[in-house]
Amino acid sequence: MRVLLCALGLSAWVLCALPGCGGPTFDGTVYRGSEVSFRIGALPSGWRKIDVDGALLAFRSDQNGATIAMNGRCGVDGDDVPLAALTHHLFLNFTKRHVESQETVELDGREALRTELTAELDGVSKRFLVFVMKKDGCVYDFMWIGADGASPGDFQRFVQGFSTSV
Repeated sequence: MRVLLCALGLSAWVLCALPGCGGPTFDGTVYRGSEVSFRIGALPSGWRKIDVDGALLAFRSDQNGATIAMNGRCGVDGDDVPLAALTHHLFLNFTKRHVESQETVELDGREALRTELTAELDGVSKRFLVFVMKKDGCVYDFMWIGADGASPGDFQRFVQGFSTSV
């Protein structure tokens, strides 16, 4: 019996070593995780992938001094929380929040909220461009973070290339 259990355990380990088992993957355009899978638009030149707590994907441009972070979650708050509240929730720990513009746009065939704002964290002012959308019980948020006065450049094109069809 013990040999059978060990053999089953080894078989499960071997199967999980095969591609498709394990953690999330990202091939440069398609992210596949346990809850969400999606395609992103082309990254602006000079951006490199980085690891950031709380983000599925994040990229940094040292040249521009800016960061792009993207997150997706399903089954938590996708059905009954308005986009404006979801956007506000991203900035709960920030002070001196100033919304410069906010508009509804279409993203991947759904309504999304595009917000430009400045806010401070620990006394450091940053500029943000954020898109938040809900689709199929999931919430997706895209955030560009740069120095106050910086421009998000090609970030909007990156976001417009987002699709849950992979």
